[in-house]
Amino acid sequence: MSSATAPHRVSAAPSLVVTLENCPEAAAVARDAAGDLLQGLGPPLDRDASDAVVLIVSELVTNAVRHTRTATCTLSLTAAPDTVTVSVTDSSTHPPRERNPDVRGEGGGFGWPMVRRLAKATWVETTARGKTVHAVVARAGRGSA
Repeated sequence: MSSATAPHRVSAAPSLVVTLENCPEAAAVARDAAGDLLQGLGPPLDRDASDAVVLIVSELVTNAVRHTRTATCTLSLTAAPDTVTVSVTDSSTHPPRERNPDVRGEGGGFGWPMVRRLAKATWVETTARGKTVHAVVARAGRGSA
């Protein structure tokens, strides 16, 4: 079972921290939590940006579940005036890596490149205790500029 903390404010920016068990349902719980935060933002994100945030949340949490074999991961979302930052922390020290996509659909390889295309910035912080993958999404998507 996954657990989530209630959204809270940090430095007057709307934010959310959700700790999830690494199980198949984690991505769905993370998407729902992200959607709830995004719906409460004012001004709201445009549709492209909102879709990008939810897709990135889903992909990064799925990667933590599938590739890290750690017990939990933590999703953090922070909204700033022009951006939303998605961060996923787990206890694996192995950063995401580019792989040749498996066009037969059996081995993946599409997610990290997709995250990097949707975000205006990505980076990985690694410590001896694990890593945090960050992706920053502009609040106004590509279609609205």
